Amino acid sequence: MVDTLHNKKYLLITGASSGIGRNISINLSNEYNLILNGTNEYNLQETKRMCNNANNHFIWNFDLSKCEFIENELSEYLSKNKISVGWFVHSAGHMKLIPLRILNLEEINKALYVNSISPTLIIKTLMNKKVNKNCLKNVVFISSNISDMGAKAMSIYGMSKSGLDGLMRCLSIELAPNIRVNSVLPGALETNMTKEMFENIEIKNKLKESYPLGMGEMNDVSNIVDFLLSDKSKWITGQKITVDGGRTINLSMI
Repeated sequence: MVDTLHNKKYLLITGASSGIGRNISINLSNEYNLILNGTNEYNLQETKRMCNNANNHFIWNFDLSKCEFIENELSEYLSKNKISVGWFVHSAGHMKLIPLRILNLEEINKALYVNSISPTLIIKTLMNKKVNKNCLKNVVFISSNISDMGAKAMSIYGMSKSGLDGLMRCLSIELAPNIRVNSVLPGALETNMTKEMFENIEIKNKLKESYPLGMGEMNDVSNIVDFLLSDKSKWITGQKITVDGGRTINLSMI
């Protein structure tokens, strides 16, 4: 349970309006005070209602694809509410299945802005002593096992997630020893973002066959995030933690 004497230090979770981000928010809401970020105010309010200690949590309704405004918007938000961020989980993501032949600059930018550039600027802002008072101590990125693999029509998504993991590795060194930075690489989970992919029965059946432990659940990711944010992982930084039921080591499908 969050100590009420430390109510002004918060866990910022992007992508909290649905999917993995919402699941993480709900599961960690009894341990942390939260800042729930997303682009849909109604969905964010719904997430807040689903959380424990709902009155302790804030909503930051902001579109992370608008990277040019992130630093000012986040700085003003923290100042206005007189709060600081001790923990940051970047769960926001943009994914579309787009073959290279029809790829356009708008989609490239959207994936890079949301998946890779926005967390960079958020951390930069949180490292500003005047803005966040040296409070940041732990960062977890929700990446994807596509970062280490390849798939048709996922070139931009894969590139953006690989970039996110590259950012993680470099910042884990640059920000040590005071701040730990790690990535969680989930396998395919059924969420709003992957709905289109899972509606394809052929793809869904192939996925099921490729996971030695069967299909996973969002709680499988949330539990790892909880571990990485806690002192139980105090000697872990710069790591990509793959959570995919053994799929990435499964050669039996080849």
